[in-house]
Amino acid sequence: MKLHKDATSAMSVIESGQRLFIHGAASTPLRLIEGLVAHADRLGNVEVMHLHTFGDAAYAAPEYTGSFRVANLFLGGNMRGHYDGDRVDYLPCFLSEIPALFRSGQRPIDVALLHLSPPDKHGFCTLGCSVDVALEALHCARTVIAQINPNMPRVHGDGFVHVSRIGHCIEVDDPIPEVPPAPLGEIERAIGRHAASLIEDGATLQMGIGAVPDAVLAALQDHRHLGVHTEMWSDGLLDLIESGVVDNSLKKSHRGKTVSGFIMGTRRVYDFIDDDPSVIQARIDWVNSPHEIAKNPRVTAINSAIEVDLTGQVCADSIGHRIISGVGGQMDFIRGASLSEGGKPIIALPSRTRNGASRLVPALKRGAGVVTTRSHVHFIVTEYGVANLYGRTLNERAGALIDIAHPDDREALARAWRDCRMVRG
Repeated sequence: MKLHKDATSAMSVIESGQRLFIHGAASTPLRLIEGLVAHADRLGNVEVMHLHTFGDAAYAAPEYTGSFRVANLFLGGNMRGHYDGDRVDYLPCFLSEIPALFRSGQRPIDVALLHLSPPDKHGFCTLGCSVDVALEALHCARTVIAQINPNMPRVHGDGFVHVSRIGHCIEVDDPIPEVPPAPLGEIERAIGRHAASLIEDGATLQMGIGAVPDAVLAALQDHRHLGVHTEMWSDGLLDLIESGVVDNSLKKSHRGKTVSGFIMGTRRVYDFIDDDPSVIQARIDWVNSPHEIAKNPRVTAINSAIEVDLTGQVCADSIGHRIISGVGGQMDFIRGASLSEGGKPIIALPSRTRNGASRLVPALKRGAGVVTTRSHVHFIVTEYGVANLYGRTLNERAGALIDIAHPDDREALARAWRDCRMVRG
């Protein structure tokens, strides 16, 4: 392992035409990214791949056309303004299948840029807050460049990296990017109460980040013996762990352990997970495997959507043709929860957008991507109630969804659905 004085020096080994993987979420190696951009003038046709990252993602800016192109595996907020479907593009892939994509050599990785905790006495660093697909990128990359940071939590599980695997590194002492909890309004709290009514004591939870998942978690304080096997978690879950509501005692897989692929939150969360053996971060093709998910009892998967049509098709990654996020692990957990004994896959969303448009629609917008198909969907939850679509005909589904739409939208939705039924091929 060669220790460099700064990121610009460490990134001097990058060559034109290479493909780079960048560690994501709270493990985004911001200093290495700065060093990469400093070499833009001498680089050409470097492809950058990553999930959601923090920072301004300067390499995606128009002035670096010719130097860098980006294949987003998930389009974060810092990339949406740069997305053009050409130089900055989106690669749809189930999160559980991304490691296999790396292994296949279809998009071979030349260099992995990682953000690690310091080595222990045995020489092992960890991938810290984000193991997910980074572990396979580490295994597949020909060259590993790391920034090593004492503020990165040392996290148990699959994410150990021996210093012998690191080719080049820098040492930094930077704060880890934080995501404060979103404020909860009355709409979110109502969604949370309805979703919580579906969750049984002893259930195993999967949830995301944001106001709606946090509202669901906030409504679970009276539950008992909940477990966690999830793609990611944040501050909202920590309250339940510390109160004892989540004890993982009834899980069949990794009993007693809170299992995830990555963690994003505040320093409070990062301090909690540091060297805590009750928290495991694992490779995402295992965490998100529907077969592994289904081993646990009563898996309750809570995911969000942009819009849902009246037959149950769920769009979660785009507004029409405009990509705003990614496929992620929604289908992995929808299917895993469906296969779990007593499992419940839930899509939770406000009935309306901030602009007052209904998010329950007769038909998805032109160009919208279907992330969860009508055949996979079970429960849809809004602030107005719960619609169970499983085992229902298209007409019955439409009626159930109209019943949980905003009251001012129900008549128009019913009229639009009648018009849809009159269409003949």
